[in-house]
Amino acid sequence: MSTADPNRVVLTGENPFIRLSKNDGDPATTSASFWRILFSPAGPGHVLYLKSELTDNSWRIYSDNIAMTRWLQSTVQGMLNPELLDLSIPVTDAEFSKSGDFRDFWTERLDTSDEEISLTWFQPGDPLLIHTQPEPARPYGVCTVLIPMAGTRLVRNGVEAAGKSWPREREGRPFSTSALAFSESWTEKR
Repeated sequence: MSTADPNRVVLTGENPFIRLSKNDGDPATTSASFWRILFSPAGPGHVLYLKSELTDNSWRIYSDNIAMTRWLQSTVQGMLNPELLDLSIPVTDAEFSKSGDFRDFWTERLDTSDEEISLTWFQPGDPLLIHTQPEPARPYGVCTVLIPMAGTRLVRNGVEAAGKSWPREREGRPFSTSALAFSESWTEKR
């Protein structure tokens, strides 16, 4: 029996995310999907897809590799959030940095010519290893380590996004509406 996944690997990297809302169960007031891509058909790079009251409830995209960003929108990110299939959303050039230790906190930062954004995760829970296969309704599979984070903060130009992350359950284990997704590899059928 083979231990190799039979599918084609389309990307490897990280995809930490933050979803904030004022009350538990309310629609997200902030949705942030951060990617650090190590391998993809369009090369490596970073991208933040952000929709929040801090962006007038419109999608903003920040990246250091526009080709990778558009490829990701037309594939995995577009599957995860169909609003981002819109390739006419402008992409702002940004420089990215990170700090922290995921056992305590993790911060991703980006700087543009006129914006500073930081995303911070803290209060980690126990990691989960999730492995799904591609299927007709969801054409991409994923193998990822998800570290639920009870505490999160997103700040744009010194203003903190409203709302908070909320506890959830996944596969019968404690989870959150926000998590660090490390060692993430996405696949599609050969």
